[in-house]
Amino acid sequence: QVQLVESGGGLVQVGGSLRLSCATTARTLSRAAGAMAWFRQAPGKEREFVAAIHWLTATTYYADSVKGRFTISRDNAKNTVYLQMNSLKPEDTGVYYCNEIDWHTRVVSGSWGQGTQVTVST
Repeated sequence: QVQLVESGGGLVQVGGSLRLSCATTARTLSRAAGAMAWFRQAPGKEREFVAAIHWLTATTYYADSVKGRFTISRDNAKNTVYLQMNSLKPEDTGVYYCNEIDWHTRVVSGSWGQGTQVTVST
């Protein structure tokens, strides 16, 4: 079973930055449609997509709400994906999760980890 371990969350003021990390044991990322993505879930809301990266080509795409502020990247050798978050806003608060997805269908293909809490204070 694939394991996902998210880390790097914390409490930060508006305008601050955080860098999240996600270590995965997935062995299917090197396939043609292999990709990793970040999601987040705010209190009382459904989990939503944040950003994704194609594992082989490093092509990325983002939710409109984070474009220009967040950057997703990956380290193939470490099987780790990162999310650099800058210019944080209160609405970025939530639990952040990573997961493997199919690049073409955007379907999540793994189980969810415990996530990492991000809290942006005013």
